[in-house]
Amino acid sequence: MYVALWPGNVYPLGSCWDGKGTNFTLFSENATGVELCLFDRDDEETRIQLTEVSNFVWHGYIPGIGPGQRYGYRVHGPYAPQEGHRFNPNKLLIDPYTKAIAGEVGNGPELYGYSWESEEADLSFSDLDSAALMPKSVVVDQSFDWEDDKLLRTPWNETIIYETHVKGFTKLHPDIPEELRGTYAGMAHPAAIEHLQRLGISAVELMPVHHFLSVPGHLADKGLRNYWGYDSINYFAPHSEYSSSGTLGQQVTEFKEMVKALHRAGIEVILDVVYNHTGEGNHMGPTLSMRGIDNANYYRLVDGDPRYYMDFTGCGNSLNVRHAQVLKLIMDSLRYWVTEMHVDGFRFDLASALARELYEVDRLSAFFDIIHQDPTIADVKLIAEPWDIGTGGYQVGNFPVLWSEWNGKYRDTTRDFWRGVDSTLGEFAYRLTGSPDLYYQENGRRPNASINFITAHDGFTLNDLVSYNEKHNEANGEESRDGESHNRSWNCGAEGETDDPEVLQLRERQRRNFFVTLMLSQGIPMMLGGDEMGRTQHGNNNGYCQDSEISWFNWDLVQGNTDLLDFTRELIYFRRQHPVFRRRKWFQGQAIHGSGVSDIMWFNPDGSEMDQEQWEIGYAKSMGVFLNGNMIPSPGKQGQRISDDSFLIFFNAHYETLEFNLPQGMQDNQWALVIDTKEPRFIQEERIYTGDRTVPVTARSLVLLRQMV
Repeated sequence: MYVALWPGNVYPLGSCWDGKGTNFTLFSENATGVELCLFDRDDEETRIQLTEVSNFVWHGYIPGIGPGQRYGYRVHGPYAPQEGHRFNPNKLLIDPYTKAIAGEVGNGPELYGYSWESEEADLSFSDLDSAALMPKSVVVDQSFDWEDDKLLRTPWNETIIYETHVKGFTKLHPDIPEELRGTYAGMAHPAAIEHLQRLGISAVELMPVHHFLSVPGHLADKGLRNYWGYDSINYFAPHSEYSSSGTLGQQVTEFKEMVKALHRAGIEVILDVVYNHTGEGNHMGPTLSMRGIDNANYYRLVDGDPRYYMDFTGCGNSLNVRHAQVLKLIMDSLRYWVTEMHVDGFRFDLASALARELYEVDRLSAFFDIIHQDPTIADVKLIAEPWDIGTGGYQVGNFPVLWSEWNGKYRDTTRDFWRGVDSTLGEFAYRLTGSPDLYYQENGRRPNASINFITAHDGFTLNDLVSYNEKHNEANGEESRDGESHNRSWNCGAEGETDDPEVLQLRERQRRNFFVTLMLSQGIPMMLGGDEMGRTQHGNNNGYCQDSEISWFNWDLVQGNTDLLDFTRELIYFRRQHPVFRRRKWFQGQAIHGSGVSDIMWFNPDGSEMDQEQWEIGYAKSMGVFLNGNMIPSPGKQGQRISDDSFLIFFNAHYETLEFNLPQGMQDNQWALVIDTKEPRFIQEERIYTGDRTVPVTARSLVLLRQMV
């Protein structure tokens, strides 16, 4: 097959169709040769040697090549693992900049750069060809009619995040056509969007949609799959399995249609992105893309022994963010998803790994500097998972301005408080007020720095949090050795499923306690998708490999959990109506304790104001808090003064009912009962407290009172 090859352009990287032909470019500093491999419908391969090299970018233009063309690369160079080089032209490689990928990675020795039969393991060289087991990069047509779509830019203090999974959310949805379930089109279906709209969330945070390694070898041997998707092998291509169409490259258009549909419904799209490592794993992993293109530049190798990889993630490798080309790859990817795919923000998995210049986590590293200087990326929502597994990797509270963080301390403290752990009252008060102990700094951070959550994809669902003391991960094939063992959970008196009415009643109350605490806390609430309908994984707290009904949403649960679903809807609507629970600025003064603070006050059950000694009582598990709706410092969008109702919240994590007195100085006011978490719904009938009448707060519950004018 004759193919005309022109010199082409050095930019942009990847494959770029101009209507008449396609330009191909690939960065490799240490390669000695690059072959572009084109595949026809019968999988016949044509290899074209790229002869033009500019600034370590290999490039060429082929007229007549257009959308739908499948391709890959074979890269020549030294195979010297002890020097950090793992070139092997027998391995077909995915273009790091391709915008679409067709097929999935297979399973077999052909994928590995070394010979499985060698005693030298990864130091040996494999001459097995991997093309038959490799997915192919695809040339795409980027044109799309966005109509009037644009980023929604929902203010942070009006944001409510719903973390979910593209496939799992709709895979079993009875009102979505079967051929669309589990796809981008399924996510865009009116039935799916109606649920999100009625719930009242403002943003979906989608678990990884970058094309990922679906069946890593260690899971394939067990008949399991990578469900979560935290093994990216490309940072531009939407995962092809989530496309409802068999047309090459159609996943790009389908993803855009999903974003446009969600935007029309007023819902932002935030992507969970994994720029800290790839699915190629450690030195014994497969050669799929960057390892074979330029291993020594793309990955962090061990100083003095570059055969091995630095691993700050527990996944085998870490991207070499110190290298300019790797930084460029990440930045190009981020800009692409904002400008071409219209996403509204990103949640960075194990973000501390990206901040490591050497071994220490440097919050002013080049990665953050570049992000802050980029006008496109600095203007979208940026969320960090502020830890990795390396030394000093736990960095909650230490990310710079512009960044919000998954607040792991909020999760842990709230769980501990409601299960009755001693010495949590003061800590709980900090979490309730936006965690000023973590984020109130001179660099200008505000309560929106805290992404508050109680459950997330990693760990128990909310239902399981109140139903299990121990993880039950037997289905994962590791005898439940995997997953977190210290879950801060409490089964309320019985492990797992039970018919005991007292246990079930307590579990329902605890679920409401968690939801109300989350939605009434300062900061940004994030809920785990499915918690509103009682989704369970039957005690499995590590469903990463469960592409099954363990992880998929069971929409039949809606029928048995209508009270919880309706309560959650009312609660979210209530938060959106009351700015006192979503302030843009901190409460006055750095300290949250003591008197003299007029916008917030703290009380004992007897109505007296709490003093420092009382905060330090380890066994205390109850308190009242007053939020002053007339003392909101931030103006509205047009500069108008913002005022709201004032509220009292009485928390009781004790195992007995307590009688709360109205605070001294507030007994002349009338207080209407809004929420009592012993009740399955918001209070409908009028219940008024005034004077010296006490307010009963049931064991392990909370009460919300609104001051009447």
